[in-house]
Amino acid sequence: MVDSMITTKAVSTDNSRRVWVTGLSLGLALVACLVASLIFAAPGARANPAIWQFEWPNTDFARASVPFETIISGFGNAAVGRDRIPAISNPTFGSIAAASQFVTGNEPVITVELGGEAKAYPLSILIWHEIVNDVIGGVPVAVTFCPLCNSSVVFNRVVDGVVLDFGVTGKLRNSDLIMFDRQTESWWQQFTGEGIVGALTGAQLEIIPVRVESFDLFKGRFPGGSVMQIPAEFARSYGQNPYTGYDSLQRPPLFLGTTTTNAPPLSYVVAVGDRAWSLDLLRENGRIITEDGLILEWTPGQTSVLDTLRISDGRELGNVTVRRQQGGAIVDVAHDTTFAFAFSSFFPQGVLHE
Repeated sequence: MVDSMITTKAVSTDNSRRVWVTGLSLGLALVACLVASLIFAAPGARANPAIWQFEWPNTDFARASVPFETIISGFGNAAVGRDRIPAISNPTFGSIAAASQFVTGNEPVITVELGGEAKAYPLSILIWHEIVNDVIGGVPVAVTFCPLCNSSVVFNRVVDGVVLDFGVTGKLRNSDLIMFDRQTESWWQQFTGEGIVGALTGAQLEIIPVRVESFDLFKGRFPGGSVMQIPAEFARSYGQNPYTGYDSLQRPPLFLGTTTTNAPPLSYVVAVGDRAWSLDLLRENGRIITEDGLILEWTPGQTSVLDTLRISDGRELGNVTVRRQQGGAIVDVAHDTTFAFAFSSFFPQGVLHE
């Protein structure tokens, strides 16, 4: 690719916020400036509950725990509406052999094990849908992935005895996906699982410890496990990355906040609550044991989903596990391999070990 050439890739109208530029630093810087100018030119589109009410008549905007001006809708006035990024609510599953037809060994999957049942959710599918409503081992779960934060979080969907079904609002806060539940149409922050707008403001979804690992590692750990299949009802370029070159940007173009660390905004970190470790630090050490017994480990063999057009060709990120000694066993701990800007936005007083 010629250094100065900019190639714009527009993905279908169902993904109107996914217009990304592939190229080297010049092209990436130009598109970042363009996107920023579009957003800042339309401040009213970022915080107008009176307008939002037309699309969200059942959302109680009188209740909120965050300033409305921190919420944006896609590209300025060119808002991404509710469900335009369609969540999957009736996922189909198949064998590892069947999934091997569309997932390569180094591609990442979210692995969830509950009640003796193990399932893998390929990020090559989730990158296009962001939420999967499912049941694993009898537990209703929401498997979520925010590409703009590289945040993979799985929640228990039961709140106060009610099973919630989640969809994509099309809104962002700190460049992170805002979800909504179809029962009350409350809005939820994907990064934290907190209800931030509506009747369930202040409620907290239970976060389930999971792993984001290569398909090869999943096959080795759960040879009898099942894998989410490509949904037949949607036409998407599964296996391709609609955010080509995103994790090589100097700054996330849809992020309006400020960071509280010196780390590059789009550098990868491993976050456990309000503490995080840079992925480079973990990769150099291979293993880190903290004072309270957390065991962080890194092994090679997993690609970035936000690098090249074909996800299987992405650069090496590696596999991360976070565990802790509990009684006589070592158990997985909820964690997230995300970006430094996202961690510092939601945990401004948090500690990042570099």
